[in-house]
Amino acid sequence: MPTPKLRLAIITTHPPGKGSLNEYAYHFVRFLRQKEEVGEVILLPDALPQGQTYYLEPRQGHAPVRVIPCWAFGAKDNALRIRAAVQQTDPDAVLFNIQFATFGNRKVAATLGLTAPYLIKRAGYPTIVLLHNIMETINLRSAGFAGNAFVESVMRFFGTQVTRLLLKADMVAVTIPKYVEILESKYKATNVLLAPHGAFEDTPQPSFELPPGPIKILAFGKFGTYKKVETLIEAFKLLQDDSRPPLELVIAGTDSPNAPGYLESVRRRYADVPNIRYTGYVAEQDVPRIFGEAAVVVFPYTSTTGSSGVLHQAGDYGKAAVLPYIGDLAEVIAEEGYSGEFFEPGNPHSLATAIARVIDDPERRRALGQQNWRASRGLPIAEVVDWYLLHFETLIARRQTGTARRLPAT
Repeated sequence: MPTPKLRLAIITTHPPGKGSLNEYAYHFVRFLRQKEEVGEVILLPDALPQGQTYYLEPRQGHAPVRVIPCWAFGAKDNALRIRAAVQQTDPDAVLFNIQFATFGNRKVAATLGLTAPYLIKRAGYPTIVLLHNIMETINLRSAGFAGNAFVESVMRFFGTQVTRLLLKADMVAVTIPKYVEILESKYKATNVLLAPHGAFEDTPQPSFELPPGPIKILAFGKFGTYKKVETLIEAFKLLQDDSRPPLELVIAGTDSPNAPGYLESVRRRYADVPNIRYTGYVAEQDVPRIFGEAAVVVFPYTSTTGSSGVLHQAGDYGKAAVLPYIGDLAEVIAEEGYSGEFFEPGNPHSLATAIARVIDDPERRRALGQQNWRASRGLPIAEVVDWYLLHFETLIARRQTGTARRLPAT
């Protein structure tokens, strides 16, 4: 008798939704549905604005994907909504692809949403949490969550309690070794594993030459908190002179949920600066073109909140990087072999100098692109998915031979 195929539920953001980690979910689900042992993927994302719908194209030989939007960014009852959707669909196991601000940009909604893995585990479902950041390494003020020391101390207290609840899941996967050390030493956790981030694209070696036209300097992400573009624009102004070919600054992405209206305010403030292009939200099918046209990818960060998906994307497309050597970026560089030109955060002259070392030296640009591409080849996300499937199968087998039972849907 053939082994039944797995039915797996994933709580996450996903394109065309614009929430944090949507790119990671897109690629994870893309490869998960290709695995022979998967019979169905139950995608439980947040609700889209009116008029938009999720659509994942059926593909021959791929597991079907059922999409049930069941929560809303900023809602206070997300954990209950998610539990109801899981009990309704009754999967074999559940994966949360989350970070601390996944469920809201306000403290109560964000905190209550993070109780969802605990509720799912209590309902009897094998549960893995892929946690992309931890409270202990987040600069709450620069990330837009705390305006003063008192609020920060209160948030860290509640963050510790929420972390304890997240650790009630069967397994918590993190992508940075330092996170494992912190969770094991502070919380005495025994169910935390270091999970590889994985390369988004399994593609042949890209060309390291540039297309015709202006030299494009790219910043990609969600801006307004610890990712601010003012310093980058000031550096761009310093770089534009007659000694260089034409330059273009491409600011690709949207506002952070914690900073609505940020990019529009920047656009107005720097309306007199030529050759800046704001793309707005970049659909997944346009990501290869945006990165492919860039000469360099710049990370105008003042702090970090987890492993950088953008750095992994820069590696996928063989791009040189200009970045601050701080926090989780420094961890990823040290652990995974990425490199770049480094600058002092908040210093436009330092940033302009670092960018110039790339765009004025084609050999340096190509060498950095090649190094980052090689670093990204370490482990394709298709193999990362296999890693999760192995753990899911172990957890499911453990539940089937144990005494755990599922609670009825209510």
